Amino acid sequence: MNKTSQHVRTRRQHRTTLRWIVAITTITLVFDGYDLVVYGTVVPQFLRDPSQIGHLSVAQAGALGSYALMGVMVGALITGAIGDHVGRRRIMIAGIVWFSVAMGLSAFATSITVFGLLRFFTGIGVGALVATAAAMVAEFAPPQRRNVYNAIVYSGVPVGGVLAAVMALLTSGGDSWRTLFLFGAAPLVVLLPATLLRLPESPKWLLARGHTERAQLLAERTGVSLSEPTRAAEGKKVGYAALASRRYALPTVLLGLMSCSGLLLTYALNTWLPEIMGQSGFGKSYALVFLLALNGGAILGGVLASRAADRTGPQRVITSTFVLAAVSLMLLTLGLPLGALLALVAVAGIGTIGTQVLVYGFVANYYDTRARAAGVAWCAGFGRLGGIGGPLVGGVLISAGISPHHAFYAFAGVAVLGALVTLFVPRRSTEEDPLSDSVPDRSSARPAGVLAHEPRRCAATASREHAAVSKPG
Repeated sequence: MNKTSQHVRTRRQHRTTLRWIVAITTITLVFDGYDLVVYGTVVPQFLRDPSQIGHLSVAQAGALGSYALMGVMVGALITGAIGDHVGRRRIMIAGIVWFSVAMGLSAFATSITVFGLLRFFTGIGVGALVATAAAMVAEFAPPQRRNVYNAIVYSGVPVGGVLAAVMALLTSGGDSWRTLFLFGAAPLVVLLPATLLRLPESPKWLLARGHTERAQLLAERTGVSLSEPTRAAEGKKVGYAALASRRYALPTVLLGLMSCSGLLLTYALNTWLPEIMGQSGFGKSYALVFLLALNGGAILGGVLASRAADRTGPQRVITSTFVLAAVSLMLLTLGLPLGALLALVAVAGIGTIGTQVLVYGFVANYYDTRARAAGVAWCAGFGRLGGIGGPLVGGVLISAGISPHHAFYAFAGVAVLGALVTLFVPRRSTEEDPLSDSVPDRSSARPAGVLAHEPRRCAATASREHAAVSKPG
């Protein structure tokens, strides 16, 4: 096989592999988004019908909303501790099984305590999946299009939110909420088989762990380009230890705070927006339509913003979307007509959920292979402190009788804080790292799977070959 044919074959293999990875991780995060929003759709029913899981106060409802997020934080941080050691594929498979089983069991809960515990366990599975998806995409996607592919994958979160809102509109009354949670177990049937058959381990992770032969064989099968690590790379810190190094310590803190701001806004709005709009005079159907607008805006806006991030850099775009969220949330307090309110909620979706989509892509590409899973896990785990605070803050504000206007002002202040933190994240270090793939590699034209250990030809040899090619026959 000549070099041209081999290169075409390699590119075809890579495209096929990438499509499967994007499809599997996107569907996985669709169910993450479904889990995020489905609780917000059933909160009004729980508050008004104690026959479901017991007498529930507004403050208790906020706490229940946070239990899943506590689980996400635990799951993400555990994944960060082991993900860079055991691999991406194993974590994805375990996360899908864990999440599906816990979600299905939640449908049969009959008390607040049992429901809360199952929400916590569901969150553990979600945390593992969210923390691993970005690492998978970053290690298979072309460097110049990583933000777009991350946006496609993490747009699964608002797509899942739309799915939850639509299903809540189609089912109402009685025990319909149990059907909504039972549907969350679907990945066990529809996603797990495809994951077992089609999701490969990352060749770059295998190479980083010293499994050179396995990495090369898998790279040849999946079309991924590899570079051989040098001796200077050996013995470098892996996982959380790498995050604590001088190179990553400050950025890790700032990236965590940035994610914390984005997730506080995401979870606060998805949990309490139906109730806030209900208190503002809109019926149940209209309140759920606002959820559709919030997540629908995030889907479209997140993908468009990611294209800008690939051209101008994600940091500037994330700062702008945080500011966009702050402005739109403050404008929601002006008592505008329904159409204008829906448009503003959609813009707020871009600046909150859409921003978090960009944050995951930014973080995944900020770290090299040895620290990538830990970096994304830290971002997802520490950021969940904001996610935990979102439902709690909303619950406290509403139970205290504070008007919806003041709740929107409080959320706008968080968006401004997120923009300021983003501005101070240092530029990615240009320190040479043979396993770093955050910038395009000129050697990527080399047939994928071939390690870069071929000796360089001397200038004289190259000159003679050029002359031979140029000489008329």
